[in-house]
Amino acid sequence: MLQHVHILTLTHRHAKLKAIGTIVAAFEAEDKLRERLTSLKEDGKVDEIFYLSTCNRITLLFTTHKKVDQKFREALLPSSDIPAAMAEMEHLSGMKAVYHLFEVAGSIDSLVVGERQILGQFREAYERCREWGLIGDDLRIVCNRIVLAAKDVYSSTRIGEKSVSVVSLSMQQLQKLQPGADARILMIGAGQTNLLVTKFLKKAGHQHLTVFNRTQERAQNLSNAFPKGAGYALSEISSYEEGFDVLIVCTGSAEPTVTPELFHWLLAGDDPRDKVVIDLGVPADVAESTVAGHEFEYVGIEQLRALAEENMGFRREEIKRAHGVLHKHLGELETAYRQRLLERAMSHLPQEIKAIKHTAVNQIFAKEIKDLDPDTRDLMLRMMSYMEKRCIGIPMKAAREAILN
Repeated sequence: MLQHVHILTLTHRHAKLKAIGTIVAAFEAEDKLRERLTSLKEDGKVDEIFYLSTCNRITLLFTTHKKVDQKFREALLPSSDIPAAMAEMEHLSGMKAVYHLFEVAGSIDSLVVGERQILGQFREAYERCREWGLIGDDLRIVCNRIVLAAKDVYSSTRIGEKSVSVVSLSMQQLQKLQPGADARILMIGAGQTNLLVTKFLKKAGHQHLTVFNRTQERAQNLSNAFPKGAGYALSEISSYEEGFDVLIVCTGSAEPTVTPELFHWLLAGDDPRDKVVIDLGVPADVAESTVAGHEFEYVGIEQLRALAEENMGFRREEIKRAHGVLHKHLGELETAYRQRLLERAMSHLPQEIKAIKHTAVNQIFAKEIKDLDPDTRDLMLRMMSYMEKRCIGIPMKAAREAILN
């Protein structure tokens, strides 16, 4: 079933992100993705094609009756643009290909199991390829079922529960401590991790954020999203005298950033027992002597990692239930596709039956019908129209029942 459906994919499971990036760059270079994909269809290399790229995978889903070998792979891109990583792409066909995409959209094959972002990325990629005229009847049926299966996984299992992101977990811990919306939040570091943290803080309604970073511009960029925001160069931190309620630290430093001396200075005379310190640095940005020397709420990366692994164990158990959901949808896809094949095969029936009726009325029995009185002629034509519809519906119904059984 669906043996003409193929996938070529490379993911975080089998390759370095750099290798994946070379293939993405080859397809998307110079904003010519649409042109490259369209040419594959127009040249007859594929009948339909769907393209998905994320930060940790690239997937080409397509239909073709050609042999998908090395020569086929090399024909996907101009010869001068073929990256070596193309040879590493895994090839799946038929229901194995479909099931793989079930796992992708259902986040079972994701870098972070249970994260729903991939389903949104899948739908956006599908809509884009549909608008470009690359999606036909077969991939429409397949992709629609993939979306339904993924939604069913999220609604029928608990695979998305219990966060496994250390940033999310740190913010959950912060929420439990209930700092007010106007709590003074002091952030050291303006990298990707703290960028994600600021999104949580903004969503939670926090107003006051002061950021220190080696580059002042990045510090200001993070703080600008807050009504009471300010960004400074890290070199100015020894002059900071406004105190804090929550301290969030994540830098790339190999040595602790928050020493006991700096922590005492940042307190600005406040009682440390009322403070929250979140350390997301690897290695730790808050010195052990700082933690040991004061009583405050401390949330560290090792504590968060342990909780993340515990939650990931929970999600792994839910994967078993998710597979049951996906297998159900795989069977439903087979039935739906068989029905669609039947509809295609029998699509000519209505016109053929209409043609038979037209020939009977206008040629074979034309003289006899002409001699009938108007009422009889009208009754006969209505009877023929009724029989025409029945002759179309009966075999279609019988065939559908045969497929379902």
